[in-house]
Amino acid sequence: MRLLPLFRTPELDPVLTPELGLGPRFALDGRVCVAANRWGARRAVGLFFGVISRLGDGVFWYSLMAVLAVIGGRHGVFAAIHMALTGLTALLLYRLLKRWTRRPRPYRVCPGVIAHVPPLDEFSFPSGHTLQAVSFSVVAISWFPALAPLLIGFTSLIAASRVILGLHYPSDVLAAIGIGCGLSAASLYLAPLLFAIA
Repeated sequence: MRLLPLFRTPELDPVLTPELGLGPRFALDGRVCVAANRWGARRAVGLFFGVISRLGDGVFWYSLMAVLAVIGGRHGVFAAIHMALTGLTALLLYRLLKRWTRRPRPYRVCPGVIAHVPPLDEFSFPSGHTLQAVSFSVVAISWFPALAPLLIGFTSLIAASRVILGLHYPSDVLAAIGIGCGLSAASLYLAPLLFAIA
C-alpha cells in the first residue's frame, strides 16, 4: 500500500541514468533498495520510518542540543555548540557533494521503487540525514557517553529509513556513514583548540 503518491518529476529521464545497468555492484545496490522499499510499503512500517525520517530532519537534534545546553551546565553548552558547528559543516559538505555527484534518487530511476515521503532536495548521494545523524551522534556521545544506546539506535533507524522510504540507495547511506565518521573525528580532534579558546 502506498502511503503517498509516487514523487516522479519529468526533469530527470530514467534513460539518462541507467543505475542498474552499470555492473553488479550497482545492480546489488538497486536490488537491496527495491527489497527494502517494498517492505516499507506496509502501512505500519512506512508510517514508523516516516516519523523517524521526519525527526531526523532536525527536530530531534535541535531538541537534544537545547536539552544538553539547559541541563548539562557548561559541559552541556559546549557539547551543544560543538554539535551545532559539526552539523553546519555536515550540511555544507553534503550539499556540495550532492551538487557535484548529481545522483538521482532511486524512486526516479530504479524500477519498483516509490517514494513514501517527499524528498527535501533533488539528489541522492550522499544521504544528508545519515551524515548529520552520524556526525551529531559521535560528537554528542563524546561529551555524554551515556547517550550512546539512544543515539546509536536512533541513527541506525534514520539510516535504514532513507532506503526503506525510497529516497536513497544503500551506497548513499554507507558513504554518508563513512563521511560522517570522518567529519566527526576531525571535529573531535579540533575541539580542544576551540574550547580552550572558549
